[in-house]
Amino acid sequence: MCVLVAEDNVMQADMLGRYLRQEGYQVRLVHDGRAAIDEVRRNPPDLLILDVMMPFVDGLDVVRVLRNETGIPVLMLTAKSTEDDLLHGLDLGADDYVTKPYSPRELMARVRTLLRRVRRTSANSGIALGDLTIDPERHEVSVRDTPVECTASEFRILHTMAASPGRVFSRGQLLSAVHGLDGYITERTIDAHVMNLRKKIEVQPRKPAYLLTVHGVGYKLVDGSGA
Repeated sequence: MCVLVAEDNVMQADMLGRYLRQEGYQVRLVHDGRAAIDEVRRNPPDLLILDVMMPFVDGLDVVRVLRNETGIPVLMLTAKSTEDDLLHGLDLGADDYVTKPYSPRELMARVRTLLRRVRRTSANSGIALGDLTIDPERHEVSVRDTPVECTASEFRILHTMAASPGRVFSRGQLLSAVHGLDGYITERTIDAHVMNLRKKIEVQPRKPAYLLTVHGVGYKLVDGSGA
């Protein structure tokens, strides 16, 4: 899973990145609030760790903006410890707060808790992206309320990508998602599955709105709005 760290203190950001990588997470770092908003919009992470005091746009305003656009969990870091400050951040939509100076062990425990919640939500709830809906419990896919028949491998690819909308997946990562379902598979097999999925979910498979190619990298799943 991917964690975006927005912290203007470069040394603290690097240290936090090392702790997260040791836990096995992918990590991206930015150092101001405007960059945090841009990065979430460009490639949404599974979790945002957000410092309150940052240049250009502070952390509270970042939460205010992003809560109108996304439901990704937000863990805020702050040197402020008064109850009013904490409640203000939570009222804006932050999921949790850690006050500086913090214990790395406590912070990693909070991160694990929030990401477990993300995994449970992805695994047990239907995921909607525009007119596309994926229901993992029923193993069902629908587009504009019309059921779509998918093979087990196609469903696994679609669900893997839908759990992190906007995130770019390499063919190798998608290969891992369908491992054991497809016999002997290669990265070219993934391309074939993607082509078949486009025929099933796209209005114009040659001009996809949902399942997009990121040239030289892989594929990503978006909400079909074209935004």
